[in-house]
Amino acid sequence: MILTRVEKSWQEIAAAHKEGAFEVLASGYADPKRGYHNWSHLEDLLAKLDQLERLATRKDLLIAAIFWHDAVFVTYESDGAQRLDAVNVHASAALFKQFSLHSAADAQAVCELILATITHLSARASEGSYSGFVQDFDLFLDLDLSSLGASWPIFRENLDQIYFEYSLTPETSFYQDRLRMFEKFQNCSANLYRLKESRDLWLTQAQENIKRVKIELLNLLAK
Repeated sequence: MILTRVEKSWQEIAAAHKEGAFEVLASGYADPKRGYHNWSHLEDLLAKLDQLERLATRKDLLIAAIFWHDAVFVTYESDGAQRLDAVNVHASAALFKQFSLHSAADAQAVCELILATITHLSARASEGSYSGFVQDFDLFLDLDLSSLGASWPIFRENLDQIYFEYSLTPETSFYQDRLRMFEKFQNCSANLYRLKESRDLWLTQAQENIKRVKIELLNLLAK
């Protein structure tokens, strides 16, 4: 039997979770309403973590954070209002804690990684988790933004997949929201990625993608 990267990675951390944890994750990531935040997203992050594992102190905790950081991804509330990203992230962290068998310190570290995706660019690691946590923290956030440095066709497809997830939002509103986000990323310049290794891999392509997509979105909004 040939295991997928997702299955192999889960085997590395399964013992640190209660029974039924993977099934809960699968029910979320296999949801047909997800276009980008699905198993393919996890597969991509896990592959890149394998590529950069020399930078990780606690790869097991990074794997756990990757699996759980988008465990809950609901785009609209019951009243039709668009759900805040922070609500999903907090719910994902809570779901992780519900199924975690990690030590208190390790569980806190994973939660900190997950919750850092709320603010992302301004997030800063605490000093008290374990030696090497700050670099693990920075690596995790760089991985989560690594798709900005994908080839242009993949980058553009990712944007369409995210729009699919927000298909009830008017196209103009979605593009305006994405434009604001890309402007924040562009303003970060070289600080978009925290680690030199990440910048070497993704920064140049990410900057080109952001510049190009901003022009495209501005043209779409001008129509």
